[in-house]
Amino acid sequence: MKEPLWTRDFIIVFIFNFFIMLAMFLLMVTISGYAIDEFGISTSNAGLAAGIFIVGSLIGRILTGHQLALMGARKIMYIGTIMFIITYGLYFFAGNFWMLLIVRFLNGFANGVATTAVGTIAALALPHARRGEGIGYFSLSFVMATAIGPYLAFTLLDYVDYQMLFLIVFIVVLVASVFTIYIKTDNETIDLTREPKPRFQFLDKEALPVATTILIICLAHSTIFSFIALFAEERGLGAAASYFFLINAVMMLLTRPFTGRLMDLKGANIIVYPALVVYFFAYLVLGNATTGWMLLLAGALIGLGYGNFQSIIQALCIKLAERKNVGLATSTFFICLDFGLGIGSYIFGQLVPFIGYGGLYNSMTLIVLAGAVMYFMVYGRKEKYLTI
Repeated sequence: MKEPLWTRDFIIVFIFNFFIMLAMFLLMVTISGYAIDEFGISTSNAGLAAGIFIVGSLIGRILTGHQLALMGARKIMYIGTIMFIITYGLYFFAGNFWMLLIVRFLNGFANGVATTAVGTIAALALPHARRGEGIGYFSLSFVMATAIGPYLAFTLLDYVDYQMLFLIVFIVVLVASVFTIYIKTDNETIDLTREPKPRFQFLDKEALPVATTILIICLAHSTIFSFIALFAEERGLGAAASYFFLINAVMMLLTRPFTGRLMDLKGANIIVYPALVVYFFAYLVLGNATTGWMLLLAGALIGLGYGNFQSIIQALCIKLAERKNVGLATSTFFICLDFGLGIGSYIFGQLVPFIGYGGLYNSMTLIVLAGAVMYFMVYGRKEKYLTI
């Protein structure tokens, strides 16, 4: 008889993660416009208001991974949740652009702390034999927030001002925080009365080789978030672009639970290699898109390819780690993911003046190939000899 996935703690962290991700996206897509309207800054500086959140999140993850083994994931989650509530409240008091940047950084830091702890608890609440399937389901909380958050944010701004949007986000976070009181799952912690305090670690050595593959793939994926709207506008595909991320999310929602279960039964390779092939062709379609249906097809292929690759690599990092290091492995995965997303668009954005957006997306096929080679070297060629 199968051990259940949807336990009380798993359901709670699923709901909580959805709401904190929803809050993040409600502001991620609107904060640049707010900064321009409120403080009269340039577009490039407004982009900094959005991007510095990722920097804060990355630092939060780096510091959290080590502390999970010392304090426990549940305690870290409570700390991160309190920080979330405080930092979302600080948006009301950011009276100038520099204060806004500080608030965004602290808000991102809180996000890194809370989501790393919540991801750890979600993994520990799952039966080991079904973690691939369970992580696939858990990651849907993020996918749903990705699909709903941007649409809801722009819809709300048709009826309310930014201050009211901040209030709505604050209430969402406050309500979601109530759920955490009922979580019981926690990770193993080190007994400092019996063992020496371990040296500081922010990366898990077992998970890191596999996590580097998500870093490489996210270098490419960052160009989707940063340039897809500009690319669509350049090619006169603005109407179709409004549905791009919706189609992307639907493909993830439809396939992730099944691919996670298949990983548990047959291993990661059976999903990863096809996903990377699909992702490779997604960039070819996108780079050469001249019609709305081609743009939406690319969105569907990206959801099918990147969406399943990302969740399988997350599950694999957790499965490869020792149980006591599940939190550190979760942190390692997200550090690599955030780092790739954070620097990719800056690096590859330098190519746009020379090869254009279409050329940029076509060139991302080379990055996908590099990610496939890395995966083969660090894990794929050895999978049949490993027991996970």
